[in-house]
Order: sequence, then structure tokens, then C-alpha cells
Amino acid sequence: MITKDLQLNPKLFKDDVEQKATREGFGAGVLLAGEENENVVVLSADLTDSTKCGEFAKKFPGRFFQVGVAEQNMAAIASGLGVSGKIPYIASYATFSPGRNWEQIRTTISYNNSNVKIAGHHAGISVGPDGATHQAVEDIATMRVMANMTVMVPCDAAQAKKATLAASHIWGPVYLRYAREKSVVMTTESTPFTPGKAQIFWESRRPKVALIGCGGLLYNALLAARELEKEGMETVVVNCHTIKPLDDEKLIALIKKAGAVVTVEEHQVTGGLGGAIAELTAKHCPVPMEFIGMQGVYGESGPASALIEKYGMGVKSIIAAAKKAAKRSKR
Repeated sequence: MITKDLQLNPKLFKDDVEQKATREGFGAGVLLAGEENENVVVLSADLTDSTKCGEFAKKFPGRFFQVGVAEQNMAAIASGLGVSGKIPYIASYATFSPGRNWEQIRTTISYNNSNVKIAGHHAGISVGPDGATHQAVEDIATMRVMANMTVMVPCDAAQAKKATLAASHIWGPVYLRYAREKSVVMTTESTPFTPGKAQIFWESRRPKVALIGCGGLLYNALLAARELEKEGMETVVVNCHTIKPLDDEKLIALIKKAGAVVTVEEHQVTGGLGGAIAELTAKHCPVPMEFIGMQGVYGESGPASALIEKYGMGVKSIIAAAKKAAKRSKR
């Protein structure tokens, strides 16, 4: 059943549930960060409108820098600002930042523990018609591997706003992942959010499998949990919005209780959330695992919803994975 103490959206499973893109949450969150702290600055790589930096630029023109189509330069400039008392946010498509400027992020930002917030927009295959070249499905893995880097993937627009603001209070580099397409708003303004603390969105009394997800795809995990409960299989659904550092204590306890795991992410199953959870379970509580995500392939052009289904990230695929993992469990 839906967790009650988190104050989730009361219309969660209704036809008229609100849908909003997580990039909208970034725009609102970075504006709040700018209002709260005059050291917050924003750099854009010629994608001000798409990455929702426009309101910040209008309100704080002296703290907004348009660097043009030059993501490598943007990262290097931000690294200097980040070690000089500023809190720079750099915004571009995730295929370009951290895709194109990975080396500059590694050497000038991460290596120096510079206080830069990297906003990777239009991530995942839900970018749809933009095609495989613009569908970032490797970014969580490439950011997670960097020393000093915090990695957050908010589940919806409301949480994206909170995560964006929270990043300004974290010293050091932070990677924030956002999507272009609208997705279900699962949380509310009142739903608590703490970086590094996983949230239980759905929990049955005797779960047989833990569905651990991040980003907008978490809604499919909730729909799957609802259908599985109708069939008599109990689950727990976890919003793992912070992939680095993981909430080890809570995750280990939930995984041990369930005895099987399915990870759900709009990303390659290698190296992302699934990889992080697999590393955790291998060390502390080995259990059967299944991985929902891109299975070592690239995407293609098409409607977002159709691509999610084609590449095995829909509700039916999650249900099948949960049954498979639970069947393999010794419990």
C-alpha cells in the first residue's frame, strides 16, 4: 500500500494526476537557490529555454553567463568559480554535459572538489524524437564513478525543485539528472526530501521483492506494485533519488526483508542505479536481482511512451522481472 507518512500526491493513481517535467523543477529550484544565496550563479551552453534557466537569467542577469555551444569551456569556467566562493550551476543536455565535457568535469571540477552543480537535462530515452544521439543513458554511470561527486535523480518535478535547492547546500560537485518529457508528480510540496535518504513509497506487510527505482520511471514501479498486490505478491517500492551516496542502512534492511530486488531506471543497466545496488547487495546481502533499463543497446526516435515499452521499461516488464526475481529467492 502507499506510504502515508510521506504525504504523497493524493491523486497518484487518478486519471487527472498532475504531470510535469523534472526540468521545470530545476528552473524553479535554481531560482530559489539564487534568491537564497547571492553566490549562486548559472552558466548555460546556448540552451537557456530548454534547460529552464530563463527565469534565473531575467531576475539575476549579472549572475547568468551564456557561454554558447562550448560545454568544455563551461565546465572549466565553473570550476574556477566553484573554488572562488561561488556556487555555479552548469546547464545543458546530459549528452553534452556530462557527455561532451566529461574530461573537464573530471579534471577541473571533481579532482579539485570544486563546488559546481552539473545539471544534465533531457536524460534518458524519453527525449523521444531526438533519437539515440541525444538520449543520455550512460550519464549516471560516468558521474557515479567520479570521486567527490554526489549523484541525484529526482523522481518528479516537485522533488527536482527540492533537489536543485538542496544541491546548493552540499559542498562539492553534484550531478543532477532531469528529463524533458512530462511525468507524473508523485510527491507534493509537503513531501520531505533529504539528499542521501531513500524513501519508501509503497510497502506491503511481507514484501517478496523490493522495487528500487529513480526518476520518473518510478511511477511504473508503483503501478507494477499495485498490480502485483492484486495478484497476491507483496512488494516494497523505494525512491532511490540519491544514487551516490546510497542510503546503505535503509536499503540493506529493506533488501534483507524482501529477499529479492528489481532495479528500475531509464539508463543502461550497467553502471547506473542497478550497478550501485548490485555492488551493495554483493557486499552485504546477496539476493536474486533483475534489472529494468536499457539492456546494452541504444535507443531510437519515437514517442517517449512507445520507447519505454519497446525497451522493456513498462509496467508489464517490471511485473515480469519482479516475479522472476521472487521465484529465484530462497524465500
